[in-house]
Amino acid sequence: MLSEKIKGILLDVQKPGRYVGGELNSVVKNKEDVKVRYAFCFPDTYEIGMSHLGMKILYSVVNDIDYAWCERVFAPGNDMEEKMRELNVPLWALESGDPIKDFDLIGFTLQYELSFSNILNMLDLAGVPLYSKDRTELAPLVVAGGPCACNAEPIADFIDVFMLGDGEETTAQLVELVKKHKELGSSKIDFLRDIAQYKGFYVPAFYDVEYNDDGTIKSVTAKETAPEKAEKAVVADMDKVKYPEKFIVPSIEIVHDRVTAEIFRGCIRGCRFCQAGFIYRPIREKSPEVVEEQCRKLIDTSGYDEISLCSLSTSDYTGLQPLLNSMLDWTIKEKINVALPSLRVDNFSDELMEKLAVVRRSGLTFAPEAGTQRLRDAINKNVTEEDVMKTVDKAFAGGWTAVKLYFMIGLPTETLDDVAGIAQLGQRVVDEFYRLPDRPKGKGVQVSISASSFVPKPFTPFQWEPQDTREQLEEKQAHLLSSVTTKKIKISTHLSQSSFLEGVFARGDRRLSKVIELAWKKGCKFDSWDDQFKFNKWMEAFEEAGLEPSFYANRRREYDEILPWDHLDYGVTKQFLINENKKAHQSVTTPHCRIKCAGCGSNKLNGGKCDAISKN
Repeated sequence: MLSEKIKGILLDVQKPGRYVGGELNSVVKNKEDVKVRYAFCFPDTYEIGMSHLGMKILYSVVNDIDYAWCERVFAPGNDMEEKMRELNVPLWALESGDPIKDFDLIGFTLQYELSFSNILNMLDLAGVPLYSKDRTELAPLVVAGGPCACNAEPIADFIDVFMLGDGEETTAQLVELVKKHKELGSSKIDFLRDIAQYKGFYVPAFYDVEYNDDGTIKSVTAKETAPEKAEKAVVADMDKVKYPEKFIVPSIEIVHDRVTAEIFRGCIRGCRFCQAGFIYRPIREKSPEVVEEQCRKLIDTSGYDEISLCSLSTSDYTGLQPLLNSMLDWTIKEKINVALPSLRVDNFSDELMEKLAVVRRSGLTFAPEAGTQRLRDAINKNVTEEDVMKTVDKAFAGGWTAVKLYFMIGLPTETLDDVAGIAQLGQRVVDEFYRLPDRPKGKGVQVSISASSFVPKPFTPFQWEPQDTREQLEEKQAHLLSSVTTKKIKISTHLSQSSFLEGVFARGDRRLSKVIELAWKKGCKFDSWDDQFKFNKWMEAFEEAGLEPSFYANRRREYDEILPWDHLDYGVTKQFLINENKKAHQSVTTPHCRIKCAGCGSNKLNGGKCDAISKN
């Protein structure tokens, strides 16, 4: 129930629907029956956070526990924050309107590094001390999970517990342990000593870090009850793991306003730049029957008219054809669109083409990633130009006239010829459209090229590589634009400054916590938004902290250097990553997991099981 103060603010801000709650399928419980309250925080706006599948899953996991209540919290817009600070209104949860500082758990999802300053801003708005060491009571505990937890060190000083890997089962464990320790009257340190012993949890305060004179890490030493390496959690059976039967239907338009059905977790491909492709291993598929049942329930309970079949590489799902065969029988009758993101150009089959042709048509998106075959081999994309041409042939013949191609600039071993190759490949796609006799008549073609800046990430074969400097990235962006010779191709690129900062935090260490605090105090927040990004303020913060950002972003690491995340175990072995790094510099590819197991080691955390092996 919103307070009168909050209701008064709503009249003065844009998009008040962000802040009121009460949406269809949101969960409201009787506070008297609740023993553990969990504020699930997304460190960005409502429209972005409400589009996130992980939040929907974990919201459902907690609220299915009869004694626990999970509520949602999003970063307020600048106009709302101004009013909250002016009137001394603390950050509240949408379902109850209660201040989150009174909750047992405050959890953040870490989806991208440039959200770190928003975490500090939300804690401050909540009236919660920023640093873990300053929060001495059992509640509120500040926890965090998500992909960026695989290198949690830049925000380690602010977080009590990180949740590593899959969160469905560890979230339920976390809630149970909080309940147990509340009933025991435990201290915070007692709770941390207990949870540190469980797989999937990382307590940063239980690890001491020493540095060499050159700024590299000398040692990381576990203490208290912490293991030498904290292992990520892995959900073994995707058919049996908790999945929501209802999605909250937002009160305002959000970025991805539809039903999302996860069809498998992990990726068989092994693209050397892709962090998700490694940290979500081993491969675990859902059966088509379970996926379809979940889709039916979500459509029935939400009223949506679109389903997105979600994974890192949807066309690699072994059950895709039977799933579509069955689903399209009822989705077509009920006028429900089925979207297939993350398609591969090398397995875009005629059968898949036929299935897509009967649903609502939108642009097709593919990711060649690099403009030349040499560089595609170096990054292990395992896609040829012939694959791209065959795929666009099928798409154009099937009636499509818009194609979006994703590339990266700044990949290891890249030259300006590779950059020009992006425009040349785009031109070949345009030419292919006009060459085809059975192309859509009376229509032109539009090829959109998105060229993001490569950022080396932990737990990938490129974790040792230097990131291109801002000057190098800007030179390559200019070269790409000058290489385009037709208005049929549209180019979009990323700010080199924000990519640089992302690179700093992706491979940063604990000393960066001070930088984040200093930058936040200078007004930095919403750093992933170009119109709010304050690069100069960040550079001032680095200078005041006595740290050089290029040390983190633009430096090559030796294989024997201790990396900030080496005390976290995400399954894939370091030796495997080293071998893949060496092959990259020779432009030698590794076959995908269903052709031949490369022995990455990820299945060791899943009892030796991996669906890529078992379904060969």
